[in-house]
This record gives sequence, structure tokens and C-alpha cells, in this order.
Amino acid sequence: MSETDLPAVEPIDDSELDEDDRLKPEFVRAVIDAAEAGEVERARELVEPLHPADIADLFELAGHEQRPVLAHALHGLLDGDVFAEMNDHVREDLIDALEPQEVADLAAELDTDDAVAIIEDLDVAEQREVLRAMEPDDRAAIEEALSYPEESAGRLMQRELIAVPEHWSVGDAIDYLRRNDDLTTDFWEIFVVDSRHKPIGTCQLSWILRTPRGIAIADVMKREQTLIPVDMDQEEVALRFQKYALISAAVVDGSGRLVGMITVDDVVHIIQEEAGEDTLLLSGAGDGDINEPVRTSYSARVRWLIANLGTALVASTIIALFGAAIEQMVALAVLMPIVASLGGNAGTQTMAVAVRALATNQLTRSNTVRTIRREIVLAVLNGGTIAVLIGIGAALVFSNPLLGGVIAVAMLINILVAGLAGVLVPVVLERLDQDPAVASSVFVTMITDSMGFLAFLGLAVVSGLVG
Repeated sequence: MSETDLPAVEPIDDSELDEDDRLKPEFVRAVIDAAEAGEVERARELVEPLHPADIADLFELAGHEQRPVLAHALHGLLDGDVFAEMNDHVREDLIDALEPQEVADLAAELDTDDAVAIIEDLDVAEQREVLRAMEPDDRAAIEEALSYPEESAGRLMQRELIAVPEHWSVGDAIDYLRRNDDLTTDFWEIFVVDSRHKPIGTCQLSWILRTPRGIAIADVMKREQTLIPVDMDQEEVALRFQKYALISAAVVDGSGRLVGMITVDDVVHIIQEEAGEDTLLLSGAGDGDINEPVRTSYSARVRWLIANLGTALVASTIIALFGAAIEQMVALAVLMPIVASLGGNAGTQTMAVAVRALATNQLTRSNTVRTIRREIVLAVLNGGTIAVLIGIGAALVFSNPLLGGVIAVAMLINILVAGLAGVLVPVVLERLDQDPAVASSVFVTMITDSMGFLAFLGLAVVSGLVG
């Protein structure tokens, strides 16, 4: 096919997007104003040139109360591709306003994985209504996907793939692709299966196109492949794609039969979601989505703050035990926050590294001891440096060398404890099959604060700095 035979692609008006490919505020306002004024044709004229992802962004930028009006004005443009690109919370808002048949029609336009993403967030009763409205084949595929655990390969995979028997020739495969109009059009490789439908190899399209028709497909295919178990967690799937530089991969069930495939475009979303999720879990901010309902955000954050309140009470109790010592020397009260704060920061640094290493499989049982030794060395170096600086500073400011020595030793102890806690807490939680990103911060903060106060105030009493 020559360049003149290719279909023309209508360019998007540059005035709609800024230099970072984001919709301009004035464009968003113009579309919303047209929709609210009942100028449907004007709204559609503005939005029609946009990519589905940009239309999804438009709905995310609109307010909660504006989205139904916007959806009504853009009804014909709000197709499955737009819903597939949409933020989960925004999509739920719009899906709730649709009839089951409308949701079923949208799902039918999409690959199985995208359809599942839309339907899985519905209530059980709504799911049943939507599934009843779907075609039998589509319904069976969605029901099978929903039977797998959330965030598993079974939910992530798509059933639309190309699989051919091993006894075919390259010519047979080409003829099969050309004669069957109902085959998926988005694929990068063909899976080769045996008589039991178990994948035995893959063949890239480029190899098929460059190989004579008479050559057996088994002689062209690559037998080494990365197979994804259907129940594998999506985070582990993403790590497999990253480690082996995969474009697509076969998904197999418990008996080893080919049941679907996962493509790199799905994995890119997973990598982004998982990276952001761990960061937000460490801070206790829930999903961290600005489109999340206020009640949901409140529930997620207040639980975290209540947990922190409990750990703060532990540190306060330690301070109360040394109330008399603090009354004798005000400098202790002035310097206490420094010890706790620097210990907390050191613990957070180590914890962030450990949680990321666990998430990316860099920190495993085979190198845990070596990693702990490394963090001890870093803690001693960091603690020694900070201890010298704070010790000299405190001695000069308060004209008390003993006070400088006490805070220097306390700082070294607390940073060493912080380094150990920062790596041990996530590792222990991971060994207990708990998400280290969820609870690590609470425990590490409690340990560093409590140990910082205990070390500083305890050393002040033991050394005779206060009576």
C-alpha cells in the first residue's frame, strides 16, 4: 500500500491543547458552557477532533455536577474507548447514570480487559443486569474474568488473541489471518499451541511476513517464552514485563492451557498505578485521587491519623517519664525535637528504599542480611556525621560540652535504630504477607520518635547532666 492509499488523519487543533498536551482551561470552559446552554452541536463540534484520552480528560476536569450535562451533550462521542481511558471515580459517576443496556453496549465495543474494568466496579445487582443485557459470548468472557481475584492476571488479560496449531505452515497462518474478519486486529505476535491448546511458542508478525509460505510455523517460532499464570498478581506481571522486555505474553490456567494474553499497554498503566499506590500508602492518603469522593478520602485518611495519634501517645509517655529532668534543664526541651525529627527522616529514607526494593523484587530472602548490613553502615556514617555537627553546635550554643556529648550520642543511637527499623519493619511485614507500604510508616515513626526521646533524656539522666 502506498502512502497515498493510507487514510487521512485529521489533526487536532493546537488551540485545544497546551505545550504539555493538556486541555486548555478556556477550551474546557467553552465546552462546558456550550453543554450547559443546550448548544449540543457547538459542544460536539469542539470535542469531536479530540482523542478518546483527551475526551476522558475533559470529563475529569469538569465538576461532579457538570458531568451529566456534558455526557448528555456528547452522547454520541462518549464511546467505549473514552470510558476505557477515564479515571475510575469519574467513570463510576457516569456509569451510574446509564441504563444496563447502554453499559452492555459500551462493554461490547471493548476488549475483554477494558470491559471488565468498567463492569467490575458496579454493584453486584447492577453487574447482573448488565451481564444479562450482553451477548452470550461476551457475557461468558466477562463472567470468567470476574471469577478471578482482583488485580490478578485473569482480570488484566484480554481473550482476543491469535493462536494457531503447530502443524500449520506460514502460508496457512497468513491465509487464516486474511480470511477471518472476526479476528482481533490489535496484536504483535501469534501464539503457537499444541493439540491440548497449551502454548509451545510465539511467532512475531515480522517473522511471518519475511518467511516463505511453505516453511512450517514450528520452524519459525521462538520456543522460549514467558508464561503468566492466570492468578498472578498484576504487580508481579508488570515486573515480568519489565525484566524480560516483553511486548505481550500468554496467560495460562492451572492446567497450562492458553486462556488469554496481556499486552504492554496494559502493563504501563499497572506500573504507574502501583508506583503511585505505594507512595500514597506510605503517606496514608488513600487512593490520593482528586476525583475520589470526600467521604471516601476522609475515611482513608482519618484512620491513618488515628493510628499516628496512638503512636504519638507512646512518645509522649516517654517524655512524661522524664518530666522532672526537663524542668531542670530547658535545653533538653529545645533539643528533643531535633533528635526525633532527624531520626524520623533517616528512618523514612531507609523505609522508602526498602519498600521500593521489595516491590521490585530487588530485596529478597537471599540478600536480606546483606541489605541490613549495608543500612547499618550507612546509618553509622550518617549518624556519626550528624552527631558531630549537633554535638559541637549544642556545646557552643549552650556552653555545655556534656550536653553536646549527650545529644551527639543520642543522635547516633537514634539514626542507627532508624536505619534498622526502616529496613526491618517492611521486611517483617512482607514476610507476614502484609503490604509493607501500608503500615511501615506508622511503626517506623513510633520507633524513631520513642527511641529518640528515650536515648536523649535517658542519657541526660545517666550522665549526670540533670539530677
